[in-house]
Amino acid sequence: MFTLNIPDIWKAWTHPDKDLSISYLLFKAASLTQTMEETNSTVAETRQVLSSIFRCAVVTGANKGIGLEICRQLASNGITVVLTARDENNGTRAVKALKESGLTDVIFHQLDVNDATSVASLADFIKTRFQKLDILVNNAGDNGVTLEINEEAMKDLHSRYGEEKDESKLLEQETDEIAKLMAEAVKENYERAKQCMETNYYATKRVTEALLPLLQLSNSARIVNMASVYGELQFIPGEMIKKELNEVHCLTNEKLDELMQKYLIDFKEGTLKTNGWPVLVSAYKVSKAAVIAYTRILARKFPTLHVNAVHPGLVKTDLSFHRGNLTLEEGARAPVMLALLPSDGPSGFYFDQMEISTF
Repeated sequence: MFTLNIPDIWKAWTHPDKDLSISYLLFKAASLTQTMEETNSTVAETRQVLSSIFRCAVVTGANKGIGLEICRQLASNGITVVLTARDENNGTRAVKALKESGLTDVIFHQLDVNDATSVASLADFIKTRFQKLDILVNNAGDNGVTLEINEEAMKDLHSRYGEEKDESKLLEQETDEIAKLMAEAVKENYERAKQCMETNYYATKRVTEALLPLLQLSNSARIVNMASVYGELQFIPGEMIKKELNEVHCLTNEKLDELMQKYLIDFKEGTLKTNGWPVLVSAYKVSKAAVIAYTRILARKFPTLHVNAVHPGLVKTDLSFHRGNLTLEEGARAPVMLALLPSDGPSGFYFDQMEISTF
């Protein structure tokens, strides 16, 4: 086998000017005709070597929280990571922080998962820069609720926990009293439900389908969809809805879309309870159930890919209003494990942290 100059190849691969790309590298490798003939090597073999050396990942919603930690852990495992975020300033700062920690193979690209043009721009960037994609982590999410804290209740809490002046830190404290206050403060409305469904379910589909052609060019494509324990069917009261979501061999994208549209109509008309939907933190539960169902559809449709959904655990993030029992490092472990699955790893499953679980 001929020898590739790895430093030169890496420099070309990550060069900001796209004159130096995989196409150029293959051309350079192919120019070693004599050596290749002596070893019966081919350009196809060269492509395979390069593909195994360079692995790239896209992580959505990655400027903070679990998404940022996933980027950190993937980059620490030698993966070139495209960190995406809706806000360019926040994303750039996140990449700078990772680079300053010694993780140089992290790149920022702006992405609004709810904007088809933005998603298409990311796909074009990946195609031009890398010609393929190995790992997609759909991490961007929305909890579908707002917190409306009663002013008098907050004053009372401040009087009890006087040392803590920061309201957000105060609400993180693990007491029954604060847990009750938080539960009462959660408010839901149709607009937030619609936004939650759009971000958690439809945007996951939008990003995945835009990047699928590039994932299919990888020898080791992995898709990780961030789910939640609240997306499990135990939180869906209606037996018929449970049955439809759980029909892994019959459910299609079209049927799943129809079911989610039915949910939004029922929410708008105030008939959630009557028609078998959850009524508390409703949009989050239903959208995450849809993500798990979509994961199973995708795995069935594309058997050469490894596609899994994962509940990372209860992690202290903005999404959970900083309430949880896991650190960011602990919360990122399971998604990263699934992103780095070996070729004989499982596909089409829902994981509760590190273990396969029941939908």
